[in-house]
Parts: sequence; C-alpha cells; structure tokens
Amino acid sequence: MKKQDKFTQIYFNESDPMMEIDTHNTNLKHRLTAYAKAHPDLCQILYEGEGFMTFAIDKHRCSLRLTAPYSDERREATRELAKQTGIHKRNLNGGRKDG
Repeated sequence: MKKQDKFTQIYFNESDPMMEIDTHNTNLKHRLTAYAKAHPDLCQILYEGEGFMTFAIDKHRCSLRLTAPYSDERREATRELAKQTGIHKRNLNGGRKDG
C-alpha cells in the first residue's frame, strides 16, 4: 500500500463521550494498543484489519496540540545550546565523540 493511501481519521461529536480513531500509522497503532491494554475502560480496539485499526477512546484522553513555528532567534538559541552541550558531536552509535 502506498503512503498516500494510508490515512488516520478521527471522528467525534459533541454529545458522545467517545471518539473513533481509524489509522494505518504504525506508531499510533502501537501507542493506542498499549493504551487500550492498560486502560480498557477508556480505550478499546474495535477493528483490526490488514495494516489498519479502529479504536474507540474517551475523547477527554486525547488532545490536539498546535505548535507555532520557531522564530529565527529561538532556532539560533537552540542551535547554540546544542553546540554547548555537545549534542551535535554524537557518533552513529549514539555515544559522544571526545573533544
């Protein structure tokens, strides 16, 4: 299946306390499956197909987070902090290079 054909859809209305999430997204499926196992009273797996799952989840457990783009100043400050802490010097194995 092509990436352009894989989707995530979220359905809810104002009166129903539950929302449905239909997704092909592997990371989201794993996260929702783990949540459903840990909190079966708040989240259930409704359908599981080939690469696709549908979940019902208490809509108070989900949020939509909107983030503003970083300003040039904030991006530069973050870059400088990374240089000072050595984050930019990590090798392919995840360790820090000396020096």
